Amino acid sequence: MKKLIYYVIAIGFSLQSCSQDEISLDLNPTTFNLSPQAPEVIKSNNSFGLALFGKVSEGTDDNLMLSPLSASAVLTMLLNGCEGETYNQLKNTLAYPEGMDIQNINETYMMLVKQLLEADPQVKMSLANAVFYREQFNVKQSYKDILTQDFKANVQALDFNEPAALNTINQWASDNTNGKIPKVLEGISSDAVMFLMNALYFKGDWTYQFDKNKTAPSTFFLEDGNQIQVDMMKGAIGSKRTHHNGSAIIEMPYGRTNFSMVVMIPNDSTNEFVSNLDESAWNEITTSLDEQNEWSEFDVLMPKFKFSNEKYLNGQLQSMGMIDAFSPFDADLSGIADANIYVSFVKQNTFVEVNEEGTEAAAVTTVGISLTSGLPPSFNVNRPFVFAIRERTTNTLIFIGKVMNPLKN
Repeated sequence: MKKLIYYVIAIGFSLQSCSQDEISLDLNPTTFNLSPQAPEVIKSNNSFGLALFGKVSEGTDDNLMLSPLSASAVLTMLLNGCEGETYNQLKNTLAYPEGMDIQNINETYMMLVKQLLEADPQVKMSLANAVFYREQFNVKQSYKDILTQDFKANVQALDFNEPAALNTINQWASDNTNGKIPKVLEGISSDAVMFLMNALYFKGDWTYQFDKNKTAPSTFFLEDGNQIQVDMMKGAIGSKRTHHNGSAIIEMPYGRTNFSMVVMIPNDSTNEFVSNLDESAWNEITTSLDEQNEWSEFDVLMPKFKFSNEKYLNGQLQSMGMIDAFSPFDADLSGIADANIYVSFVKQNTFVEVNEEGTEAAAVTTVGISLTSGLPPSFNVNRPFVFAIRERTTNTLIFIGKVMNPLKN
């Protein structure tokens, strides 16, 4: 196909192993010390995240990014307040193993997050949880204790009728994403009683950086056959290459190589590729990359891009099995409070910027809870692509997105 021809016609490369002496960083990733249950929880997070990304991606040609880790973190906070069938549905939606109880889930979450944040001093990563609830709304002390102890959440009562409450919530989101997500709520409805929130921030410099002097306008081929000119980065980048069902894939590390970006260029339809990118396919791709012991040098061309978006996830989560929690009549959130409450919305705000130095990405996932009321050797990224950020030693999927048009913000 014509697009594949364009992909193959690119500058030449030099295939050689990148010597660790060429850079000052330690390229040996930190080894994690996790519980026996951790691989299953990571697998669950990846499976849930890929399925959710596939649902959200359906039918849209816009740039898009989600954070599976942020979404699963805040929904696991919610899971601790669910009972009965609402609990079972949400646990199955999150793909947690059938035999794993909530205590083991919480313990594994804490252990994984702690080590993710400490994995690489060259990479800045932070994760924060918060719960803001309406003054006079009686939240069970047992639920507040779980959020404070297991999730290190900031639990705070606010007067939702005062403008200061909205400012406090939005300021928390901004503070915990380095200002990249300055606002997550436009207002607070009269029946809102609680917001569960997770903020995730990532900033990593490429282990092998692109040469800013070589960045220049180049052609990017859209799926509709049109062409645009974008700023294309260029550099001899230490990376790993593989293919999956005809799609070209490259992995480029950050810092000491614990974290990396995996760029996947579908051979045909990007949305079709995303719909088939399940946990099994992801494992095949990453296993192929992990089997390569060395970072080899390739001439890489890749567009700079920067965008932010906001996605409500109600419909997608319902289609994945989280049904009762959204129903004012069927939700069982009795672990949170004795009042009749339900999940009014789940949404995620995201930001990503990729340039010659590295990547900055952020996500804030918010769960709104309301009272029940009125009812070739060169790798040229010159066409739409999917990208993911993972921690390599555990294969934890942290961010996943797609770029359909690098010029769209």
